[in-house]
Amino acid sequence: MSTVEEGLRAQVRNIEATYGRPIAAWIDVIRESGKTKHAEIVAMLKTEHGMTHGSANRVALIGRDALAASQATDVAPATDATDQLYSGKKAALRPTHELLMTIIHGFGSDVEVAPKRGYLSLRRKKQFAMLQPAAGHVDVGLILKRVPETDRLESAATFNAMFTHRVRVARVTEVNAELVGWLRQAYERAG
Repeated sequence: MSTVEEGLRAQVRNIEATYGRPIAAWIDVIRESGKTKHAEIVAMLKTEHGMTHGSANRVALIGRDALAASQATDVAPATDATDQLYSGKKAALRPTHELLMTIIHGFGSDVEVAPKRGYLSLRRKKQFAMLQPAAGHVDVGLILKRVPETDRLESAATFNAMFTHRVRVARVTEVNAELVGWLRQAYERAG
């Protein structure tokens, strides 16, 4: 029996296949339209792009969430944003974050760090990962389409619709070859 997360992922895959664009391109369409209200976005997707109501509704929900996150982007440099993210109770997670960033920057000099409200987005030509401090661990969001989930590489469907997978990293010692492999794979696919 499929879970809600599997159903949402299947719906997004079907939308992408049916309408010929990845979800990120639909988010760009919404951004470029200038529309911000859910009903306006649904109507635009239906009338201008021929989407069914269900598809337009799902794309509008994902798009509005993505645009809200990007509008909340902190304009401070990544180091200032990192200091803010890892302050207070989350300061103990900073060494895990630093190790992950050292590894990611080791993949190549083309990694762009884009501070968002609550996390850091990691990009090449397109976004491939994110790091977000949480209660007792660092969430590593990854874009790894068609990579099966495992106990550790879990679905990100209920975590953040912009990512396919999430790995929870509670300690520096959990940054191992398996996690580095997933990060490298996401990095390489984004170039």
